[in-house]
Amino acid sequence: MSAGVIARDQVERLVRQSLERSFGASAQPTGHKPNLVVNISARHCHLNQAAVDILFGPGYKLTAMKKLYQDTDFAANETVSIVGPRQRLLPNVRILGPCRDFNQLELAFTDAISLGIDAPVRMSGSIAGTPGCLMVGPKGSIELPEGVIRAERHVHMSDKDAAYYGVKAGDRMNLRIESDCPTTLEGLLVRINPSWKMEVHIDTDEGNASNLSNAHKVTLVKP
Repeated sequence: MSAGVIARDQVERLVRQSLERSFGASAQPTGHKPNLVVNISARHCHLNQAAVDILFGPGYKLTAMKKLYQDTDFAANETVSIVGPRQRLLPNVRILGPCRDFNQLELAFTDAISLGIDAPVRMSGSIAGTPGCLMVGPKGSIELPEGVIRAERHVHMSDKDAAYYGVKAGDRMNLRIESDCPTTLEGLLVRINPSWKMEVHIDTDEGNASNLSNAHKVTLVKP
């Protein structure tokens, strides 16, 4: 081999090492190419049926306004008003269905400031020890003792998507947004379910700061 020429096996080794740094040592070509979708998750709430009964009347069923990207979820026609400390009001907060087994209000940072609530960053469903609020509907009101959070930025994946990126549930990834306000959002929580389509959720503050609606490229990578 002449000086300055790299052997084929060295080139292959360097390429593998580069892929492992980007996608993880367990990532292998699978023939599956994920369709990366990034959506802004605006303020909303999840309710159990008992809360719906209080807010809208006994036996009331949420009605779908539109389907969301994940096939099981929908934005309901129904909304509620949120009252924070010192009687600060946030009207017309959309309910997402179907009903869950817990009550949770997800806000952006500016929403929480407006209400006067110190909402912590939490994964959906992790509401123990979080602040509460007063929720008002057309038929009644309910004082939530806890459940107000800033939703942790995260990515939904199927098993095939996870295999492509070489990640597992609970891992962290970074999202690079190319726009006139280029931004890298770090530490997205990986969540995996066989039935999920690949989708990143960030809140309105993050979406506006990065001008996501006018982005020309988004890339998801392991740190």
